[in-house]
Amino acid sequence: MLINLSDVLTSEGMQISRELPLQMTCFESRMGSFPITAAAPVHLQVRNTGRGKAKLEGGVKLTFQAGCDRCLTEVPVELDLQFDRTVVLGAEDEDADELGLTEDRQLDVETFVHNEILVNWPAKILCREDCKGICPVCGQNLNERECGCDTFVPDPRMAVIQDIFNKKKEV
Repeated sequence: MLINLSDVLTSEGMQISRELPLQMTCFESRMGSFPITAAAPVHLQVRNTGRGKAKLEGGVKLTFQAGCDRCLTEVPVELDLQFDRTVVLGAEDEDADELGLTEDRQLDVETFVHNEILVNWPAKILCREDCKGICPVCGQNLNERECGCDTFVPDPRMAVIQDIFNKKKEV
């Protein structure tokens, strides 16, 4: 969905407000594909602040499905995105691309929201705070049941001493 910003960007003091439905059904990036299960309308307010600048403010709430970083179980993840950006007339192409502005001063809302999701992506997605993860030996989800595998990992700093004991047994 495109919003024409040419009037706002050229008229000092002018302001527009929009509430638009989010048409994105799936968030896709190098991390994978994440279906969006719920999304509130995108609220946008664009105000020309003078001196070739405009303020872009707003927000959107959305929920998407993603795998837990420890046990890989699909969990709903809620994001409450609030944005406050400054648009500079004649800005470099990189800045315009980041905001989702086209050459004819149209704001691509889907691109803008996509970039905001990337910037606000959670550092760690967990199904619950005390998630036990999966067994490194058999792959069993340890939140569901214990598997009984030997998961002892010796301290690598003690490996040299262990080698000495192993050599003495050979003699």
